[in-house]
Amino acid sequence: MQYFLENETAGRLQEVTMEQSFWQKLQRVKAKDIGNIFVFILALPVAAVYKRKRKDLWLICDNENEARDNGYWLFKYIRDHHKEQDVMYAINKKSPDYARVKDLGPVVQYGSFMHWVYYLTASKNISSQKEGKPNAAVCYLFEVYGILKNTRVFLQHGIIKDDLDFLHYKNTKMRLFMCSTQREYEYVNAQYGYPKGWVQKPGLCRYDNLFDTSQGKRQILVMPTWRNWISIPTTESYAQEDITEFTGTKYFQCWNEFLCDKVLAEFLEKENIRLVFYPHRGMQKFIKSFQSLSPHIVIAKWPEYDVQELLKESNLLVTDYSSIAMDFAYLKKPLLYYQFDYEMFRKGQYSEGYFSYKDDGFGKVCEKEQDVVAEIERITHSGMIMPDLYQQRVDEFFSYRDRDNCERNYEAICKL
Repeated sequence: MQYFLENETAGRLQEVTMEQSFWQKLQRVKAKDIGNIFVFILALPVAAVYKRKRKDLWLICDNENEARDNGYWLFKYIRDHHKEQDVMYAINKKSPDYARVKDLGPVVQYGSFMHWVYYLTASKNISSQKEGKPNAAVCYLFEVYGILKNTRVFLQHGIIKDDLDFLHYKNTKMRLFMCSTQREYEYVNAQYGYPKGWVQKPGLCRYDNLFDTSQGKRQILVMPTWRNWISIPTTESYAQEDITEFTGTKYFQCWNEFLCDKVLAEFLEKENIRLVFYPHRGMQKFIKSFQSLSPHIVIAKWPEYDVQELLKESNLLVTDYSSIAMDFAYLKKPLLYYQFDYEMFRKGQYSEGYFSYKDDGFGKVCEKEQDVVAEIERITHSGMIMPDLYQQRVDEFFSYRDRDNCERNYEAICKL
């Protein structure tokens, strides 16, 4: 089975558009999802009873196995500052983050019957992920076509900079869409089709806990994003041929060659710098395929490392197209972009929105491995300080630089 297609077929987007008929979308509901339709039907009368007692329940989640994103930080804020608010958090009990969420307040098993009950009971369903619901396929079908009417709030996973068709109003029908910067806010309002007032700009909740702890440390963080033309197996087990296919992709070859670069290894040794390579969760199943020549390079595996902590404690970021660069830039720390497949990324994943990496980015754009290594050396020898040009761009880009993002999100949701 061919999982990896690095040609013109990369242009096929994975999201279903509204131009397709209801029946075409229904065909995309897989056999394993059908059972959830019956669970949904069984949960309806139970939820009707719960609604009488829990008239203003807020149900919050990030993704099934994590509590590290904007949903978690909003949940924590509410439990710390607004205990009068009826709120629950949905997460898999097997998640490494389950215990710390449970310590804050009530939780429900993600995808369970009671998750369905609370999802149907809640006056507000709040998530940092579009898929934040008991069953993404079934809920998406029912919500977009008006079969299930509920109030959903999208906290966002990161700052939008590209044209993400799957987040357009026609494909979500979300009631409140949160943004963080003025340019992002104006772009989403103009291009994504949401009714007036349904897009707001309170900031990312996780930024309340985003501050620099890198002083006295010497650490470089390398965080490439995923590629949707490199299809990822959905289970923990995968065949040897899948690994062989993956290691044949340009994505793997370019990043692995970077990790094995002799000049980089010598530089890290000489400067006593630690480099942490932490690819996107979508690529983590193949983490064991990556190698390095240096004991100073750590190939980091989820969930052993927390992204926000890595951002806080690192002095320099190397990424490609990830919006994580926005988080790092928010801290006014130097970064650079390694974009060896720009045209393919634009054709096969996300088309350009309002943000140009060369004109608006917060660091140098490199296309070749040797240029990346040279820029790492230059930034290090310059004291790991973000140049004035990029600091100015940061000041112009971000609307808020405070610790009130959760409060603004909470107040915006209360007004619904």
